[in-house]
Amino acid sequence: MRTRAKICGITRVEDVQAVVQAGADAIGLVFYPPSPRAVNSMQAQTLVAHIPAYVQVVGLFVNATVQEIEHVLNDIPLDILQFHGDESPEQCQAIAKQTKRRWYKAIQVKPDLDLINEIQRYQQAGASAILLDAWHPNLKGGTGEQFDWSEFPKLAIPLILAGGLNPDNIQDAIATTQAYAVDVSGGVESAKGIKDQQLIERFMQGVHCGSAK
Repeated sequence: MRTRAKICGITRVEDVQAVVQAGADAIGLVFYPPSPRAVNSMQAQTLVAHIPAYVQVVGLFVNATVQEIEHVLNDIPLDILQFHGDESPEQCQAIAKQTKRRWYKAIQVKPDLDLINEIQRYQQAGASAILLDAWHPNLKGGTGEQFDWSEFPKLAIPLILAGGLNPDNIQDAIATTQAYAVDVSGGVESAKGIKDQQLIERFMQGVHCGSAK
């Protein structure tokens, strides 16, 4: 099965165009103001206007209220919600029901975490996928760090690999984890929030090559 790919933290129209041209399946927009990759509704509207059909628009939120998410959805036609904070399965489920959106949850892989049980909790609440990211005590994603890929589980629910991915390790990452999809942000940047077209192209070439093996 072909590995899907999302490029997250897009802030510029030229980066949208580079991602689409390289063949990514989804574009991630960050609606978390503390992030250097955050966009506001006006910026997001401009970006979404350049995203064609068949490329999904994912909105990343960190501990946002349903009112805050609905405010974004009033302006931005997000296809799916990515919960990247401390949201419980019940909170994710309630927000999804009220906003009528599919969703998935990012889980940071901590050393003492019962990962299988955590995944199943969100799966039972209706998650369309689970994203596994490297744990950091202060940051919510975008750390540039990776966890031990040998711990990547094999489950029926689609699992997305994130954390420390770049053009040089993406083929190995796919071969090791057999992830349904991969998610990259900092690994294809020249600066925080500024994507590099050549790095995007190399990353996507690695995804396609890794999927073919």
